[in-house]
Amino acid sequence: MTTLRTARLVLRRWQESDVEPMARFNSDPEVMRWIGDGTVRDLDQTRAGIARIEREWDHSGYGLFAVQVSQTGELAGFTGLTVPYFLPELMPTVEIAWRLGRPFWGQGIATEAAAAALRFGLITCDIERIVSIFQVGNDASERVMIKLGMSFDRCTVDPGTTRPVGVYAISQDDYLTGPSAR
Repeated sequence: MTTLRTARLVLRRWQESDVEPMARFNSDPEVMRWIGDGTVRDLDQTRAGIARIEREWDHSGYGLFAVQVSQTGELAGFTGLTVPYFLPELMPTVEIAWRLGRPFWGQGIATEAAAAALRFGLITCDIERIVSIFQVGNDASERVMIKLGMSFDRCTVDPGTTRPVGVYAISQDDYLTGPSAR
């Protein structure tokens, strides 16, 4: 079972005890504001989403990690790798994504967790290029992408929501030679 550790976090596979806290985050309109069309998700939808994540892990050898705060054991949200089927123009590709509950915003947790997941994808999984997608206006997510050493790739539209999105990307070569040296 894949587990990553950072200075403050544990990135791990999902457990049943993660469903309720993740459902609380997914039911918060402010957390979901920049996700798809902004629709919140309930407990059953969250459970089904986590089951899909676990199937992706089993099928691909990567997926979205549950992000746990080491000191408290609290679930902060998720980060990791997934295939962005919702944006066909980018396919085939792998995306790094994250979602944190509001109590964990503004602490550098998204950047810390995503940096570990990005390294896992590019080095451990030997993925040649990883993208990250944000809805235009979600400045916090865009800042994380820049901190990760990703470069702006394009603007486009999410065909499922018609919301404008921006895409950042990083290649394995750029990661290994870039200033955000790992």
